[in-house]
Amino acid sequence: MKKIILVFDGNHFSEGAFKMATFINEIEEVMVTGVFLQPIDYRDIVGYSSMGDGSPITVAPYQTDESVTTKIVKTFENRCQHAGLEFRTHRDTDLFALQELQTETRFADLMILSSELFYDNIGSKQPNDYLKKVLHQSECPVLLVPESYKMPEKLILAYNGEEDSVFAIKQFTYLFPKLFNWETKLVTLEEEAETLPHQELIEELAAKHFSNLTLEVVTTETRTTFPSWISEQEGSILVAGAYGRSELSSLFKKSFLSEVIEEHKIPVFIAHK
Repeated sequence: MKKIILVFDGNHFSEGAFKMATFINEIEEVMVTGVFLQPIDYRDIVGYSSMGDGSPITVAPYQTDESVTTKIVKTFENRCQHAGLEFRTHRDTDLFALQELQTETRFADLMILSSELFYDNIGSKQPNDYLKKVLHQSECPVLLVPESYKMPEKLILAYNGEEDSVFAIKQFTYLFPKLFNWETKLVTLEEEAETLPHQELIEELAAKHFSNLTLEVVTTETRTTFPSWISEQEGSILVAGAYGRSELSSLFKKSFLSEVIEEHKIPVFIAHK
């Protein structure tokens, strides 16, 4: 049995995240821990001054009534009981919420959170600064889910020849071995005058974990439309490893993955060392 944490900030219950947790539980029974983070006050912004380029963060007004969080916790507990999920609740009330969340990920197999609602008072255009920081600091794989999506039945494995992309694919197979027979596309971007890096090796690895595997190469002519193509693949999960522990400010520069997240169409699985 695996431990999954569902993350809710102080003002939102993510229907999309909860739906994904129940879906995974139908595949293999899991324990779900609801992590409820403190709403971030203007006074706490200094605690996150290292995010982004260091510029001030504008925070929209939000409800700080403790009863709001209490109501969300109760909703989570009732929904878990109704769905037959084994669950725990953690109310991380420390002012430095993202630091608390990093600790939670250290002791979890997978984290699920909303790619739309996560601290949208910080920035409604996702991935906002807090979501970027969470992806950078997480010590377990992350599954980002939109609030509305078709339940997955297919996989897209993003491969660029680098170790992070291979690591993400392996982490996904270790977490979800029962999905071996799903329709799976191994997708890579073609570089000029280069063949697919280590093509024989990645095909050899992937073929042992996915019985219905095909290879798709995106040419340089069509790579600008690649994010749109992925977003149109309803019923898929995108598996990617593009968020290594490199300089935080460069994580999303010219990243197709940030565009996919922004579209809010399909779930995205992210893992890095």
